[in-house]
Amino acid sequence: MIIIANNPLVIDSILNTYPVYSIERKILQIMSQSNSAFRYDSVNQLKFELRLRKEIIRAARQLAQSRMSFKVFQQSICNEDYWERTRDGGFLVKRGVKSSTAINDIYNNGYKYGTECATAMMIVYYKALLSVFPENDFNELFPRIHLMNWHYIYPIIEDVGYMRNTEEYLPGDRRYFHNPDVDPETIEFQGENVIDLGDGLYYGHGMGIQNAQTIIRALNSLRMEGADESAYLLDSVGRPDFKNLSDTYDSMVLPVSLLEAI
Repeated sequence: MIIIANNPLVIDSILNTYPVYSIERKILQIMSQSNSAFRYDSVNQLKFELRLRKEIIRAARQLAQSRMSFKVFQQSICNEDYWERTRDGGFLVKRGVKSSTAINDIYNNGYKYGTECATAMMIVYYKALLSVFPENDFNELFPRIHLMNWHYIYPIIEDVGYMRNTEEYLPGDRRYFHNPDVDPETIEFQGENVIDLGDGLYYGHGMGIQNAQTIIRALNSLRMEGADESAYLLDSVGRPDFKNLSDTYDSMVLPVSLLEAI
């Protein structure tokens, strides 16, 4: 169920504002049919989450087409016109370069980049936020992005680095396929971070867009000799704090919009 300001939402009041086969409708239907309560202070908070989830999915699909390669941190590569490759294999936006420009370059020139799956998730989140926030506001929030798995995350989106148990999984969630019997020679495949795209599909860097069975089969092929435990999808999710991001958006963007309307 969906709760707005402590009152159940009549789903039809918002459902019909989205196209019939849209991802927003799918998410709303999952939420409304769930026994779990999805609580918001306002309808705008809910709409913001729907918009950002849509952009997370879009950014994941675009990254899958970017030609960015899979590489462990020791072998990572980046376009040094925009990023400094750090000693530990991460990417730090160069001084004098806007974070928005650096993130967009990954999508425009993906063949110049190579990293592992957790860092790819962070790239997806930053791109999605760049699609929602005006560029100047994005750069104010994230003045100098440092990409390296779940390290160096700005506090406003640090929740994406944590996995939490949930009863419902929504398109736009981060999920994780665990490979407990991974071959020590390919320890980088001890698991796969993915974005839930909806309709049973997931994007994982190095795996592409696949269903769960295909990802599990790929991970199982990278187990140690004699392994008897299959890879599996964890019953947990990683999610940004959508409500906090919505409130931040309102405080940064809406006052400017009101001023422009005067």
